[in-house]
Amino acid sequence: MLNRYETVFILTPVLSEDQTKEAVKKYVGFLKKQNVKVLHQENWGLKKLAYPIQKKSTGFYHLLEFEADATAIKPLETEFIRDERIMRFLTVKMEKAHVEFAESRRNKKTAKAE
Repeated sequence: MLNRYETVFILTPVLSEDQTKEAVKKYVGFLKKQNVKVLHQENWGLKKLAYPIQKKSTGFYHLLEFEADATAIKPLETEFIRDERIMRFLTVKMEKAHVEFAESRRNKKTAKAE
C-alpha cells in the first residue's frame, strides 16, 4: 500500500538559480529511481527564515508531494542529511484531509492563473 507524503526542504541561499534547479532535479530523480511517483512540486523561492540556520537568515524553499512505500523515506532523508546544500527538511505523511486540502489549494492556484 502506497502512502502519500509531502516533503519541504530548504536550500542554502548562496546557490545560484541553476544550482537550486539542479538540486531539486537530483531529488526528483532520486525518488523516481526508488519507484516513487512524484505527484507535485512547487518552488516557493527565497524566503526569510524564522531563525538563523548556519548563520543564514534566508533559504530557497521547495515542496515535493509524492506517493511512496514507507521504506522510501529513510533513504531520501539520508540523502538530505549528506547534502550540504540542504539546511533543513521535513517529511510528513499526508492523511485524507491533508490530501484534499493540498489538491483544493492547487486547484485554486490554477484557477487564478487562468
